[in-house]
Amino acid sequence: MREDIKTALEVLRNGGIILYPTDTIWGLGCDATNPDAVQKIFEIKKRSDNKSMIVLVDHPGRIASYIDEVPEIAFEVIELAESPLTVILEGAKNLAPNVVNQEDKSVGIRVVKEPFCQQLIQQFKRPIVSTSANISGDPSPAIFDDIEPSIMASADYVVKYRQGDFQKAKPSGIIKIGKEGLVKVIRE
Repeated sequence: MREDIKTALEVLRNGGIILYPTDTIWGLGCDATNPDAVQKIFEIKKRSDNKSMIVLVDHPGRIASYIDEVPEIAFEVIELAESPLTVILEGAKNLAPNVVNQEDKSVGIRVVKEPFCQQLIQQFKRPIVSTSANISGDPSPAIFDDIEPSIMASADYVVKYRQGDFQKAKPSGIIKIGKEGLVKVIRE
């Protein structure tokens, strides 16, 4: 795992794209503060750039670095979540503009507990993008072997850690919390 993190860090720092295991499914990732890197992911996925992407952080305390005002309930919900949960919050800041939903300045943030992602983000000292490793509209790959060869070839680095896992993964739950603390379930 150590060599994977070292190589992935180098790629992220150079504006590259990694294919990596997250706390949910395999994902494409990049520096969430680098608009050029984010644009590469939109191109790989053939995804409309008016859709926002999820950002991963390593600790709940980091959320305030990327959201103007974090409603207190967001921290409570994250702490109580028993499975990976993406929380969409308004007032995004310090992120690449193309990561953010331009209509309401919101972004989906997930605090990862999976060891590889957590260590990678801690050492990178910045959030990373997480989006499913597939062409937009195609089924999300549940295991590494389900990833299309074209997606693998488009990444600057394919992480070796957990490639042999065959336990089918599923995407995170998603909720949106408004500035007033109103919670809306997007995906269970």
